[in-house]
Amino acid sequence: MNSTRLTVGIIGAGRVGPLLGAALARAGHTIVGITSPSEDSKDRVEAILPGITFHDPLHLVAASELVVLALPDQELRGFIEGLSLQKSWNSGQLLLHTSIAHGLAVLDSARAQGAIPLTVHPLMEFTGTSMDLARMSGAWCVITAPAVAEPIASALAVEMGMEPVVVEEENRPHVASAIALATSFSHTTIHEAADRLRAAGIDNPGVVMQPLVSSSMENALRLFAGNERELGGDD
Repeated sequence: MNSTRLTVGIIGAGRVGPLLGAALARAGHTIVGITSPSEDSKDRVEAILPGITFHDPLHLVAASELVVLALPDQELRGFIEGLSLQKSWNSGQLLLHTSIAHGLAVLDSARAQGAIPLTVHPLMEFTGTSMDLARMSGAWCVITAPAVAEPIASALAVEMGMEPVVVEEENRPHVASAIALATSFSHTTIHEAADRLRAAGIDNPGVVMQPLVSSSMENALRLFAGNERELGGDD
């Protein structure tokens, strides 16, 4: 396996998979293909990954040094174990999933066949469009990996433009909870505020609120960062 440039198969053509593929391609890795998207998503995926070819998962696993699993949380375990039953994973193959709900344990059946497990979860919401590539630059990324593979996971995150933060397996539920709290709270609050603006006769509440919400969030995060520095949180 080439230590710096890898052949990469993307399994999952939703919002996340194609963007990670594009970021890895931009870093010089070779994308051998992606699983087939829905008919409605085909144009979007081809716009993000020009010239991409669609393959079944078995072909992608056989042809790739790095397999990216960008699947819904509820599908991940069944997919991995299904391919494990077919003895599909290769010894020394990097197997990376993007779920924050699962840690390394979900990859155990593939690890037993010699695959190297990694988890890389970008701390951002994906739109599934090319604008996400710009957003990935400077975004933080939660990684978990065996000690010997941690530098590989960190390097992949950096190559995609993100800042890696290592989280131990036992602490991942805390991160998942924090992400769920932050995103659900912001969505609920904004929707409620938008409804009230509509009731006031404002037809475009999203446009009206965008500068307010953005500046409010920036101020809150800036104050929090300032408090951390006062308390020595940046040591």
